[in-house]
Amino acid sequence: MLRSLFVDFNSYFASVEQQLNPALRGRPVGVVPVLADTSCCIAASYEAKALGIGTGTGVAEARRLCPDIAIVLADHAKYVEMHHRAVAVVDTTAPVRQVLSIDEMECELTGRWQAPDRALALAQRVKAEVVAQLGECMRTSVGIAPNTLLAKLASNMQKPDGLTMLQAHELPQRLYALKLSAINGIGPRMQRRLNACGIHTVEQLYAAPRELLRTAWGGVAGAEMYDKLRGQWYGPRETVARSLGHSHVLPPDLRHPAGALAVLNRLTQKAAMRLRKQQVYATSMSVHIRWRNARGQHEGDERAAQVGETQDTAFLLHTLDTLWHSGLHRWPKPVSVGVQLHGLVPAVQHTMDLFGDGAEPVGATSTRATAPKDRSKLMAALDALNGKHGKNTVYFASAQAGLDHAPMRIAFNRIPDLESER
Repeated sequence: MLRSLFVDFNSYFASVEQQLNPALRGRPVGVVPVLADTSCCIAASYEAKALGIGTGTGVAEARRLCPDIAIVLADHAKYVEMHHRAVAVVDTTAPVRQVLSIDEMECELTGRWQAPDRALALAQRVKAEVVAQLGECMRTSVGIAPNTLLAKLASNMQKPDGLTMLQAHELPQRLYALKLSAINGIGPRMQRRLNACGIHTVEQLYAAPRELLRTAWGGVAGAEMYDKLRGQWYGPRETVARSLGHSHVLPPDLRHPAGALAVLNRLTQKAAMRLRKQQVYATSMSVHIRWRNARGQHEGDERAAQVGETQDTAFLLHTLDTLWHSGLHRWPKPVSVGVQLHGLVPAVQHTMDLFGDGAEPVGATSTRATAPKDRSKLMAALDALNGKHGKNTVYFASAQAGLDHAPMRIAFNRIPDLESER
């Protein structure tokens, strides 16, 4: 039975750039995070891919392979805006059941749409509507299969602009040509664990007993993989985020302690606003830093604090300052920094702290800080001003030097909120 219609937008970042800028259409395009020859492509158009340029290719190497390549600075706000338009277009034709990433979404096939001919006709309509409403560069590869895992695999079988159906009676033979790494959930670490169990190919994976896969995955995920490869349907699993945060590679002019701290202040303010936007409270905070040593190798350091239950920007900035001066400030040439807020508690489960302000050290790499006075109305007012008049209308001055840095970034399986993360 066909249950899943999976839509994958081809070379998404590069395609958006080509769609919005006609001068880029038909040309090799590389999208980069920083306009510098030392940077690398985070996306490449299919014209560039045909020349051997892909994600991770350095700019200098891309120019060597294609002197005429157009190097474009990534604009993540544009990609998020186009994503929301894309979801709306697909949803009008085939209701979107879940969004898996910035360029992937899935529709559940129900009733008569589970018939192969009707499923194919529906997929063709989805592809046509996307091009008609978003533009000629916004091509998709669509997979149709009994479940999400198999539909995603089908969508990858023909790119670009493909349409592939994978039916139960074709299993498992049509999977045998795939590499283990092609299957969602099998990364390098899992592949090593499978290899240790004597599994090196998809054919061996399919033939492996359920209990062996439970052992390889270390739990129920292995049993689920056994079922999914055989076409069993699994609905989307409800997941609750346990943490949120931001990190940033420092530009050369901020690779010193003061610059790193300013960017950390900016990252902390963004993370605190996300807490309030998502209506959750953080119970702990960690700050990490990486630097390059005298041998040119990267090293790292981290400090952490328990913070009660808070979403207060001022208190988190105070905690950041405490963690920074507990030893992170000693590293003279920082390369990147990051802030992570952990142990998220939904607002409906939030319990007010009964104690006053203060911080109590509990170890070399950890601090416990109690919650501050209630400044929720003040924080809400700051968010409202920034939401109405634009980012950084009002901000804490400690982020001044890093204000134009740490822009919005799109992470795998998380779509940034334009209002709070620009």
